[in-house]
Amino acid sequence: MSALYQVLYCSRNRMSGGSKLVSDNIETILAISRQNNARDQVPGGLIFSDGCFAQVLEGPMDAVVAAFERIQCDERHSEVIVLRSGPIQARSFADWSMAFTGSSDTTLSSQLPISAVSEDGDAVLALLKSVVVRETEWLRRRVN
Repeated sequence: MSALYQVLYCSRNRMSGGSKLVSDNIETILAISRQNNARDQVPGGLIFSDGCFAQVLEGPMDAVVAAFERIQCDERHSEVIVLRSGPIQARSFADWSMAFTGSSDTTLSSQLPISAVSEDGDAVLALLKSVVVRETEWLRRRVN
């Protein structure tokens, strides 16, 4: 198995249409990403807030780079900014093919809009990790 690698980026949404159409498009993105990420062993987290995406991908370097190249070519993204890329010691999102929270989460949007931290990789990564912790706890409570 190759060394673990991580890419963290922010981008602006280029999807047109109302909030329902954008929401439907994001659901499609998530379904495809979760399938591809599980197959390629590239877990991650995605936030959509304030018209911006923030995403982290981690896994074998070749798989992460290939996934990120697909994202960069995707017309739904513009102004893609890499906040962090490089080797990592351990995965932060190992249990998630793609954790997600969206703009309907008003606490998230008001607490830390993605556009306000789009150049602060540490803040974006901390936000993504907090989403995973919150979602994991919610799922555990739901199952028990």
